[in-house]
Amino acid sequence: MDLATEFEAERAHLTALAHRMLGSRAEAEDAVQETWLRCAAALTDPAARAQVHELPAWLTTVCGRICLDVLRSARHRRESYPGQWLPEPVVTPLPDGFAPDPAERVSRADQVGTALLVVLERLTPEQRVALVLHDVFAVGFDTVADVLGTTPAAARQLASRARRAVDADGVPRHRADRAEQRRLVEAFLAASESGDLAELLRVLAPDVVLVGDGGGHFPSARRPILGADAVARFVLGVFGPDGRYTGQVRFRRVLVDGTVGLYGEAPYRDGRTIRVVLSFAVHDGRITGVFNQLNPEKLAALPPL
Repeated sequence: MDLATEFEAERAHLTALAHRMLGSRAEAEDAVQETWLRCAAALTDPAARAQVHELPAWLTTVCGRICLDVLRSARHRRESYPGQWLPEPVVTPLPDGFAPDPAERVSRADQVGTALLVVLERLTPEQRVALVLHDVFAVGFDTVADVLGTTPAAARQLASRARRAVDADGVPRHRADRAEQRRLVEAFLAASESGDLAELLRVLAPDVVLVGDGGGHFPSARRPILGADAVARFVLGVFGPDGRYTGQVRFRRVLVDGTVGLYGEAPYRDGRTIRVVLSFAVHDGRITGVFNQLNPEKLAALPPL
């Protein structure tokens, strides 16, 4: 097997890893391309390639270092971002039935979802890399330490601090299989479109949180909306029978970062088409998080409905 073929076999894994670290599909793809360039430069010679016994681990280390550099760079800071920030979603077709699709078998990253990606933004670059590599992709601390340029003990400590920070940040719980996700998303959509407040409250957890990202292009909630009643009334004010986009949004059921979500389009008042990607966190039969991505710059790569 030649080097390019070996690399392509790892591309999906590397892209998933980079996206979880960076929160941007475009940046993740750039990081993976840079990983390939370094791989080609370092390992094209057969003698050099023979020295690398585990190419997947070698690529993970290189990709992790590239992502760490991006996270540390000034261009990755979100301080000046208008309003709330959500990651660029990876939207894929929802397969028939509830069997895992190939993307789910690449890693356990389908359990991360939008909720944790939001919280990861508040960690230091080193904490984020340690947590994603070890807790999401099951990379050993020896390799994590190699990526971070530190000791395994220090890498373990960084991951531990990251876990505590995530727990303290109140990230919406998300431990539901695809069948439960789909059932609750369908119930959420039906209640929203019919204007059934009682039914919407039934599917929302009491401490549900809603986060919206318009990127300064479209209006969205400037701060997280907390609590079932506040979230339900906001949702009905947007998508309900008397809401802002009444009868105008066409939703398709999709996977958003590996979990069941909604992708829709609607005409905006100035003649533009507004795209909406809704992702959810689901736990114990209730929706614990609703994430409303409206920023057209983050949805530009999506195909039209």
